[in-house]
Amino acid sequence: MKKIFRRIAVLAFISSATFLSPVIAAGPTEVVYHIDDAESQGIKGLRNIRNHLDVAPQTKIIVVMHANGVDIMMEGAKDKKNGIEYAPLVGALKSRGVRFEVCEITLKNRNLKKDQFTLDTDFTPSGVVRVADLQYQDHFAYIKP
Repeated sequence: MKKIFRRIAVLAFISSATFLSPVIAAGPTEVVYHIDDAESQGIKGLRNIRNHLDVAPQTKIIVVMHANGVDIMMEGAKDKKNGIEYAPLVGALKSRGVRFEVCEITLKNRNLKKDQFTLDTDFTPSGVVRVADLQYQDHFAYIKP
């Protein structure tokens, strides 16, 4: 009886170790920040990201913007409430490894061109698909400021 119990315990340990090993072996945290409204999320979101990196500098962060969220990345864009320009904040975060992706469906729907955006901008075919893929396929944590 003791041998059977010991074998079951060993098998249970091996199974749990195998199940947990991807979590244990994981690298730095990966996070997608989802912004769809520059006016309500712009400055707050960029500051959240800065604070996030100040505490956990190894975090991989991708910011995905669609709808009115893409306004953050437009040349000369400023926060409407306090007139703060987004570009310097974005540039500082980009230099820390943050990736900023704008939805191309939004460009089409709003009749915008890629050359209206700062050089720090990357593009993705669909913002919502990108957010879903990052969460499901790549296991990114999701934050919406």
